[in-house]
Amino acid sequence: MPRPTVTPRPTAAQLAYGSCTVIFSTLAMLLLSQTSSGVGIAVIAVSALALGLLVAMTVPKPKSRVIAMHRPVTETAQAPVPASVASMASEQPVHERAAS
Repeated sequence: MPRPTVTPRPTAAQLAYGSCTVIFSTLAMLLLSQTSSGVGIAVIAVSALALGLLVAMTVPKPKSRVIAMHRPVTETAQAPVPASVASMASEQPVHERAAS
């Protein structure tokens, strides 16, 4: 049985940019062309829809987050301790009075 293909859903940004492009490009082309024929209006509407689809598909999608898997740290894979930290560990600890 063939596996069905999953089409990703458009994001809100894609819908908004595509819709605004269709509306504003339709208005601009109708005003600039000053057409009143049905064929001219149909051509403008189809071209505005194509432009809106192009804009919606080129809007960058949010990047998916990759969750890194943590591996257990082994004794041999530990990072070396800097000399300044190692010397601090050999000194006596500082004793402070507790607040009353």
